[in-house]
Amino acid sequence: MMKRLILTFIFCVITVLGHAQTKIDPKTIAAKMQWFQDAKLGIFIHAGIYSVNGIDESWSFHNKKISYADYMKQLNGFTLKHYDPTFWAELIKESGARYAVITTKHHDGVAMYDTKKDKLSIVKATPAKMDMIKPFFDELRKRDIKCGAYFSLIDWSHPDYPGFLKDSSRYNVKDDDARWNRFRDFFQGQIKEIGEKFNPDLWWFDGDWEHSAEEWESEKVRRIILTKNPAAIINGRLQGYGDYTTPEQNFPVSRPPYNWWELCMTTNDNWGYQQHDQNWKTPYEIISIFVDAVANGGNLLLDIGPKEDGTIPPEEINILKELGAWNKKNGEAIFNTVAGIPQGHFYGPTTLSKDSTTLYLFVHGKTSGQLMLKGLDNKIKDISVVGTGTKLNHKVVGKISWSPVPGLVYINLPEGVQDKYITVLKLKLDKPIKLYRGQGGL
Repeated sequence: MMKRLILTFIFCVITVLGHAQTKIDPKTIAAKMQWFQDAKLGIFIHAGIYSVNGIDESWSFHNKKISYADYMKQLNGFTLKHYDPTFWAELIKESGARYAVITTKHHDGVAMYDTKKDKLSIVKATPAKMDMIKPFFDELRKRDIKCGAYFSLIDWSHPDYPGFLKDSSRYNVKDDDARWNRFRDFFQGQIKEIGEKFNPDLWWFDGDWEHSAEEWESEKVRRIILTKNPAAIINGRLQGYGDYTTPEQNFPVSRPPYNWWELCMTTNDNWGYQQHDQNWKTPYEIISIFVDAVANGGNLLLDIGPKEDGTIPPEEINILKELGAWNKKNGEAIFNTVAGIPQGHFYGPTTLSKDSTTLYLFVHGKTSGQLMLKGLDNKIKDISVVGTGTKLNHKVVGKISWSPVPGLVYINLPEGVQDKYITVLKLKLDKPIKLYRGQGGL
């Protein structure tokens, strides 16, 4: 995974320019992005030979934590002897996720499917001798879960790729067009393979920072994908030719200004399986991060790292099951909703129904007593606890008859109705939500 922060302004500019150059109709983009906007939750899977030793995926040899030769020896230990794509897909379904993204090739160049473009694949070069992707996608599609393919544009193993290790360079692209063209034909050929073999609903590119859009031929790559599947969507790591942005690990404090965005985050501190990394996030932490992303108009792409034998660590299984149980109870406030009201009206995350007549309030922990909602210029028809239907009382305080400023709404949340992680309140309004955003009356 690339370690970087995406600058908001730069991304917006290059995305607009990329869409302009490819003559993308905004209405067409919005229509095909609808499932993504409604999905809210995806599961990211970093599967690769790096799980054998439990070291950083690709970066461990790039940063000289291990030699390239020793890194590639892990090919011999990648067995997938307990790989069960049915179990994987069922676990993802149970989590509540609507899509999943799996590595088809990381920066190390090891394909997780039977590529015909070279011999470096788990089919040809490991004891696993199998394609991971097709059986997994087949099981996902049986469950109506969208299928995403992670693909690294860079390939630090390919002999025609310019950069190999951090402090070395084989050649400059501008000095050897023929060699760069060979590599370009190679990686674009793999993209065509993946499209033909698996027809992903979503493409999750990585590594675009090493070359320009012109050098990657990003517009051509986009065209290759959309010629095969016009409905496919593409993440923002294609030098301006993607459809949505995906901040990595770092959660935005204020609401991002994008139409569509996705926070990709690990369940511990690493993307791939590392046995020494026991810093697991708790189910509450994952659920609270998820809720914040959705309340701010985004998705969560939650990562898991399977072991070299194809099993998923029990800690990750527990996280997905707990997340799924919470989603099953509270999902109406998450899925098919839109971002909530601006900060300051309620001290916690919020979401809205698409018609804006239902407001959902998310209450952390074991909070009880009175909750305050400010600036709501609506009448509340009904308040209940999502998942149980428990009815709640409220009163309006401080409303002055001659002033347009609405009063304060106080909701009484009694003890005994709280969810063990985050409680959700459902407010049915008399009309689409209207908020007072002024400075107060004089």
